[in-house]
Amino acid sequence: MTPPQRRRRHQNRQPPPPPIPQTAKQGEEKAPERLYVVAGPDGERADIDLVTLIVARADPPPSATPEQTATLRLCAAPLSVAELSAYLNLPFSVMTVLLTEMLAAELVQARAPIVRQALPDRSLLEAVMHGLQRL
Repeated sequence: MTPPQRRRRHQNRQPPPPPIPQTAKQGEEKAPERLYVVAGPDGERADIDLVTLIVARADPPPSATPEQTATLRLCAAPLSVAELSAYLNLPFSVMTVLLTEMLAAELVQARAPIVRQALPDRSLLEAVMHGLQRL
């Protein structure tokens, strides 16, 4: 008995037709904007670093860009610029320009981060030490 011969399934296959270009309809997502469009032409920057806390002061106005709207919604509770940059998938430089515009429009407020004390409180250390001694 001879084994069956293998046959190719798509021996005379034609190349697929070229894709038909589709126009974006209302409500569908478009390609993301270029970073220079998001950052604006002037590129001015406020004195903001990665740990500056940003808090929303107002609801997004109807004229706000999608990035501004997302920033205002995220900043209902204080968030650092580094977190905003990560959540919105925008580079830090673009984020600072965007926040500068929002600070000028008084949509957000920038706060310095909470600085912890360099040395711990002596009374706290003594309380911990006494608690450990009682064990």
